Amino acid sequence: MLSRKGIIPEEYVLTRLAEDVPDHARYRARERRARFVGKNGACNVAHKNIREQGRFLQDVFTTLVDLKWPHTLLIFTMSFLCSWLLFGMVWWLIAFAHGDLDHSTRLQRDPGEGTAGAPAGFVPCVTSIHSFTSAFLFSIEVQVTIGFGGRMVTEECPAAILVLIVQNIVGLVINAIMLGCIFMKTSQAHRRAETLIFSKHAVIALREGKLCFMLRVGDLRKSMIISATIRMQVVKKTASLEGEVVPLNQIDIQMENPVGGNSIFLVSPLIIYHVIDKNSPLYDISPVNLHHHEDLEIIVILEGVVETTGITTQARTSYLADEILWGQRFVPIVAEEDGQYSVDYSKFGNTVKVPTPSCTARQLEEDRSIMDTMPLSPKGTIKKRSVRLKPKFTISDEPS
Repeated sequence: MLSRKGIIPEEYVLTRLAEDVPDHARYRARERRARFVGKNGACNVAHKNIREQGRFLQDVFTTLVDLKWPHTLLIFTMSFLCSWLLFGMVWWLIAFAHGDLDHSTRLQRDPGEGTAGAPAGFVPCVTSIHSFTSAFLFSIEVQVTIGFGGRMVTEECPAAILVLIVQNIVGLVINAIMLGCIFMKTSQAHRRAETLIFSKHAVIALREGKLCFMLRVGDLRKSMIISATIRMQVVKKTASLEGEVVPLNQIDIQMENPVGGNSIFLVSPLIIYHVIDKNSPLYDISPVNLHHHEDLEIIVILEGVVETTGITTQARTSYLADEILWGQRFVPIVAEEDGQYSVDYSKFGNTVKVPTPSCTARQLEEDRSIMDTMPLSPKGTIKKRSVRLKPKFTISDEPS
């Protein structure tokens, strides 16, 4: 995981990383609207009063993967210990029932040592089991390895052979579940989302004569996100005509990007924008509405397939009203150097002020004369290199 200090500048945040907020700032931040999705992508939703807890046990594997690492390791350890103890007790009972633990019968296992009261040539079910400790060690040998030392099953007891088969099958099942669970926890898709970044602030400015909501997204890794798509939702409290209050009404809005459509080629940071038109929920938003008391939250979701693993990943972030900057745009961070394109991530979240009308998109569409009073910034010019061609040879008149 990348460190926040040094490698990662403060202008943007990594997804799924908690923000370093001082304790005194947290109490002041409670006056703001509660986030539905945090800046790190975590959903701020608490599930309470779930009566049907048994539904989680119906999908045990997913439940184990979702557990925290200490709980997973505890279950992993206890599953093996319990199985070893259980079958150790079974092997001890088999040896006890067959008489393997009797001292008089143990003496007959060596042909050189015999007693008058014990049957000659006594064959135990499992050799070298003298107590529960030796039975427990034999249980570990059966479940963990195939090669045995002094302890081994004989053909004297068919029940012992059956227990041997059952314990091997149970051990394989436990290994498959536990190792598969740990593998899934270490290769979860959200690990890849740690290197998908969003700008800390979003901006609203003019683009092609229309107000646009813009944000910047980038990928820190060289391995690409295949079929990356991005979508955006506005979450706000609404009320229907019948008086029904929806506290978290999610409204999808159309996003635009430089390559068209929702699919993006995230080989370098891109500025994703949304044109604020009459179909946009931001149609009546003006600079006076961009404060922390405004009931507005914009959620951005980036999805794609990880190139190296083929697993679908998702990165999320959100912007509250006071995290949207009016009349600013992002500075360029891609430049051509030494025959290749370089990205300066230290300027990832930097913005610059640009002339923008302080009115809503509705007012701008109804009165286009507002644009006539706006001082437009000059367009950037592209400097072309002037190349002087030197002749390879000269033609001169020979003297007569």
